[in-house]
Amino acid sequence: MPVGLGLIVFIIDQLVKSYVTAYMELGQSIPVIKDYFYITYVLNPGAAFGMFANQRMMFIIVAVVLCAVVFYFRKQLARESMMMKYGVSLLAGGAVGNLYDRLQSGLVVDFFDFRVWPVFNIADIAICVGAALIVMDIFSRRKENDTDLQG
Repeated sequence: MPVGLGLIVFIIDQLVKSYVTAYMELGQSIPVIKDYFYITYVLNPGAAFGMFANQRMMFIIVAVVLCAVVFYFRKQLARESMMMKYGVSLLAGGAVGNLYDRLQSGLVVDFFDFRVWPVFNIADIAICVGAALIVMDIFSRRKENDTDLQG
């Protein structure tokens, strides 16, 4: 399993969050592409994109369970498709990135702001892309199995 990918996601996520918290004021917004994309420093008590606010303990438990499941099934994951491996690695790296924030302060640092969507971070992107890869892998296998049964 590409464990290195999850580690890279975690490190980049934490480095950018550290930079934002060190050099920006809470609530400060810096235009990158005026009227479209900003770097905005917010603290999020919820999940990706601000969902399920103030459920800190639930998120900690889910992230720890996810990491434990990945660790437990690591040998089986080694036999999975590359899409599944990358999906799990991205999902785990993102989950650990946001878990680290929650354990530190109870809140997650978010900063990507497109003004038409809640503010989010690198870990959120990794979680969403990882989950999408896992779902795509599962559905592609289902389609292959259906084709095998028909053929």
